[in-house]
Amino acid sequence: MPEFTIPSGGSMLTGEEAGEGKPVVLLHGLTATRRYVVMGSRSLERGGHRVVTYDARGHGTSDPAPDPAAYGYDALSADLLALMDEREVERAVLAGASMGAHTSLVFALEHPERVAGLCLITPAFDPGESDPDRFARWDALSEGLRTGGVDGFVEAYGVPPVPERWRETVQKILRQRLGAHEHLGAVADALEQVPRSEPFAIEALSAIACPTVVVADRDTADPGHPLWIGEEYAERIPGASLVVEEEGKSPLAWQGGQLSRVIAELARRAWV
Repeated sequence: MPEFTIPSGGSMLTGEEAGEGKPVVLLHGLTATRRYVVMGSRSLERGGHRVVTYDARGHGTSDPAPDPAAYGYDALSADLLALMDEREVERAVLAGASMGAHTSLVFALEHPERVAGLCLITPAFDPGESDPDRFARWDALSEGLRTGGVDGFVEAYGVPPVPERWRETVQKILRQRLGAHEHLGAVADALEQVPRSEPFAIEALSAIACPTVVVADRDTADPGHPLWIGEEYAERIPGASLVVEEEGKSPLAWQGGQLSRVIAELARRAWV
């Protein structure tokens, strides 16, 4: 996929584009890179879509934010606007995972005319959460990464809270994801700041008017992205549908080919 860079908010963001047709923009999650949305699947562009994806500020090969505190959703949404303007994407289906899902929602609330459809993959933001200790784990992960690199992060993460048959996979993905970043200090900054940024009030979801699908994972395999949050998003967004893997199966968010089919079906509906 041809690579590009664009300026936004004092940083240069790196991305890729491939295919022709109706545009789909992919947005990854916190500590991930653009590789970790459809996991390298090329079925979207082969199926007649123009696919644009990029590394969020401080992630992958994109520059760190000019201010260590500038990783909130206002900045992330502004980066998405800069990307779409620079790449001349007037309107697109947005498919975002976790942090990328929240960024997509913020953008859709601010710029509804630019969004043809939303695929919200494993959203995790709980607007009702008020526990003052909820940031302690994020801060521990940030400190582990900042002082000990990938090994420090993995140590701070501890034993993945998933069934034993998936633990090796989770640990492998953690190391692969973190090893893909050029600026680990910036990722550590994002680990502190993104969880502290509140993208929207839960009542705002009722204003989303475009076709929307929520891809949620069951808590057994992905406790960091609770199933009930995906269910609530799907209930509050008018006309949204919910897609979840079958009991005992690996999460849809881990399966790039199947996830791409969900996105392609949404795109078909969005561009009718």
